Amino acid sequence: MPSKNIIRIYVKDGIYHIYNRGVEKRQIFMDEEDYRMFLYFLKRYLLSPDDISWRSDLHKEWSPDPRWRSDLHKEIRLLCYCLMPNHFHLLVQQTTEKAITDFMRRLINSYAKYFNEKYKRVGSLFQGRYKAALIKKEIHFLHLPYYIHYNPSKLFDNKSDIKEKVKNYSWSSYADYLGKRNTSWIYKKDLMEQFIESENKKFNLEDSKKLLGNLTLE
Repeated sequence: MPSKNIIRIYVKDGIYHIYNRGVEKRQIFMDEEDYRMFLYFLKRYLLSPDDISWRSDLHKEWSPDPRWRSDLHKEIRLLCYCLMPNHFHLLVQQTTEKAITDFMRRLINSYAKYFNEKYKRVGSLFQGRYKAALIKKEIHFLHLPYYIHYNPSKLFDNKSDIKEKVKNYSWSSYADYLGKRNTSWIYKKDLMEQFIESENKKFNLEDSKKLLGNLTLE
């Protein structure tokens, strides 16, 4: 039986929870540069090539897959994300049927190439193909941003002030929704109402995970 969310049906304007972890659950982000590099590739593919703000010191040494599509920014909206030591979560909307396939292939190939060169390793970095779950129910659309943004709570042994620790986590889009940051390649418009509603409710990560069921990482 195939892993859940491996067999994917892509639809125009569909919103998907996309995720994957390192092969054998290994770390895919070893230091701060690795996190910044993954975000750099996200930004590179999500911004127009005419927007030079994607340029940084990172692009001088590492560049995306040379086959990168310059028009993907017209077809992909990244609603929110979270990067964890051994996996990542993206909430993405596509405006065409094949945009996610192109986007994820280029993103993963670019990052894996960077990672393998940096750490002098060969072979697959990720645990098989990325997973993509189509969001169909409004209740799932409400809980997924909470589930994604609160993933870092697992990293803290001391659970006191856990909400503040999650809010200050550097490698997610939570700060953008809190108004602490304004990342140009995060599309907040369609999600802000649900985000505000979820902030006013006392959600629990485990309860949200159970409610979301097959839409989450195993």
